Amino acid sequence: MFGLRGQELLIILLIVLLIFGARKLPDLARSLGASAKEFRKGIEEGSQEGDADDQVPDPPEVSDS
Repeated sequence: MFGLRGQELLIILLIVLLIFGARKLPDLARSLGASAKEFRKGIEEGSQEGDADDQVPDPPEVSDS
């Protein structure tokens, strides 16, 4: 995962634990999960809108008669 080994991940986890404290970690993880979910939802909606734009017919041409 991202080219990190077990020792490196452990050091990063310890630093995060020191910065945020043990009580804040569940809230931090919950908010990161919610943010990731909203991001994926936005990407999915954007791709659906892009597909819908491809299916919209061109407006009729106006003749000069």
